[in-house]
Amino acid sequence: MDNTYFQREQDVSDSTEDGAGLALSGGGYRAMMFHVGALRRLNEVGLLGRLKRISSVSGGSITAAYLGLLWSRLQFGAGKTPHFDDFVEGVRRMAGKTVDVGAVIGGALLPGDVSDRVAAAYDDTLFHGARLADLPDDTGGAAPRFVINATNIQSGALWRFSRPYMGDYRVGLVRNPDVPLAAAVAASSAFPPLLSPMTLDVAQPVEAVAGVDLNREPFTTRVVLGDGGVYDNLGLETVKGLTTLLVSDAGQKIEAEDRPHHDWVRHSIRVLNTVDNQVRSLRKRHLVRAYKSGEHTGAYWGIGSSFARFELAEDPLGCAGRDPGPLARTPTRLEKMPRDLQDRLMNWGYAICDAALRAHVDAALQAKLGVAISPPTAFPHPGAY
Repeated sequence: MDNTYFQREQDVSDSTEDGAGLALSGGGYRAMMFHVGALRRLNEVGLLGRLKRISSVSGGSITAAYLGLLWSRLQFGAGKTPHFDDFVEGVRRMAGKTVDVGAVIGGALLPGDVSDRVAAAYDDTLFHGARLADLPDDTGGAAPRFVINATNIQSGALWRFSRPYMGDYRVGLVRNPDVPLAAAVAASSAFPPLLSPMTLDVAQPVEAVAGVDLNREPFTTRVVLGDGGVYDNLGLETVKGLTTLLVSDAGQKIEAEDRPHHDWVRHSIRVLNTVDNQVRSLRKRHLVRAYKSGEHTGAYWGIGSSFARFELAEDPLGCAGRDPGPLARTPTRLEKMPRDLQDRLMNWGYAICDAALRAHVDAALQAKLGVAISPPTAFPHPGAY
């Protein structure tokens, strides 16, 4: 990777590179499980193993980072892995553990940051000491590049973690970063005000790529990071340079409140959710315009999407009469989740991803991507959603 490649990812929105990228939004454990269902469907049609890049923010980064860690063990062939359930069981372990409450209480009463406790919980459950170097090598297209996104609170830019580099376009670039995978995920999911910020000490050299204006201390030695969704709540920035964009959005539409709270914590959360809702809507509209103009091909699916709006002739899973609203309103928490709710979220992610693929990935694009998409026959988990 050279400096121009780093700049192009930051600054260019037009499609510049052939291939398919997948963006996974935030949304706590709700997003984590919803995306697992979508990934299962992508795996079934042979598209998961053919992706060029997987970009994630917040709760989506838990899913993406664990998939990346397991990638070599999943033994992909023809774009598919026969061992997808191994991945699912690991994510279920994470969903069975409450992280946010203990981290907040510990951060208030004990030495250390809240985000450090979140990172420790991720590491104990999923990553077991793995580092960014343990993500797959994407050289030659052998695997996707996994990019875990956080927001640099100091520079106001998107800070990217990946195997070959980390950094942002204002501070610079660290090649082959020696950073725990759990720390990158904790930074990506450090939602303010309770789980943010995450402070990262940088001991490696920070290379000044063209155009940087903050390549100096303290920006190059200690980085203060927050949730990636603060800057890019769909995770689009890192994949927008690819021709085909697939976007899995587990974001929750903000509900009206007739009596909003006035205390600073709950009021701040409400304000941040309002900002997130508006930015998400703007990014989605820009994405849809790019699809319609032909600037990009691909598909978008959201946890609140209506199956009927895809106007499909076939409804093999009986989704047209089902309401995903209750699932979309699942709280954005890192809180222990009942197995039944896990199943329902995964089933809906599977079903609505399938609907988006069948509606928007036409025969020509399927041929270009090397996949064949036929209707599914059953939900992957008992029941429906």
